[in-house]
Amino acid sequence: MTTPRYVNAADLRLMQGLAQRVTAVRPDLINSDSSFGELAWNWGRGHATDHATWPCRLWFSGGDLVAWGWAQLPRRVRMNDGSVRDVTRAYLAYQVHPDHAELVDEVIDWYDATAADADRTVRPSASDEFALERWAAHGYGTDPAALGDTGSWTQLNERDLIDVERPSLPDGFRFRDADEVEPEAVVQAHLDAWSPSSYTVEGYQGVRRAPGYRGDLHVLVEAPDGTMASSAIMWLDEVNRTAEFEPVGTHPDHRRRGLARALLLHGMRLARAAGATHMTVASLGAPGHPEARGLYYGVGFRKFTQDAPLLKTAG
Repeated sequence: MTTPRYVNAADLRLMQGLAQRVTAVRPDLINSDSSFGELAWNWGRGHATDHATWPCRLWFSGGDLVAWGWAQLPRRVRMNDGSVRDVTRAYLAYQVHPDHAELVDEVIDWYDATAADADRTVRPSASDEFALERWAAHGYGTDPAALGDTGSWTQLNERDLIDVERPSLPDGFRFRDADEVEPEAVVQAHLDAWSPSSYTVEGYQGVRRAPGYRGDLHVLVEAPDGTMASSAIMWLDEVNRTAEFEPVGTHPDHRRRGLARALLLHGMRLARAAGATHMTVASLGAPGHPEARGLYYGVGFRKFTQDAPLLKTAG
């Protein structure tokens, strides 16, 4: 075992490697924010601004990483519209290899010690019955707000890439990739879809440096006026021949025109050409958030797993 540290690029690559090994044997046990692509996206976009609030711990066995915990502590986040968001709860992303399931207790103890002054949240896979029992034994209960009809629990959706429909764009629109587009335009595409957001050009440069990023798999739709109307990043896990979308977004003025659907189909065909046979994408699962889920179902995705939001109050 190592001493506590802050997440750096070398740690990230080890954590992605564990994600690949778990995906190979028990993909249903990949926790929220712990997949190959989610790790890269979250680290890349926030590394420059949030690094000092990202303590982590790694557990090794025989030289192999077998568990990790990445705490994201309370902080202030400046958004692109000038507002400031206070993040008052701690959050833990973590992963334990199923052959070392007993380490979840050490992960929990480390998290409790690291974030003891804050309310603490975590989102293990709902399929991990052993881990859920251990979290409960340490005083973690279900988070009612996250589980409501408009809650924030997420589901993972999957499909194979055997037969992917050919995409069709409205007249005047065209596909681009991030290697062809100026960084400011790529970032603006994300901000237009997700505002208010803390994403910046500096964050985008971090994403490009994250292990697994490929500019040719970061796809966009350009509108006739030059606006980047829709965008998506795909993260290719070459070991398991699977790829995941994260994030996906469309400019509000260009929604309901079939752009996101066409972009997803285009992306999946590119992922297949790059060697992927399987595709995943996460979405909100609550009944009050049908839009993205319906989009993904419309291009062949179906629910695979979901997370189980848990909460423990400070004190």
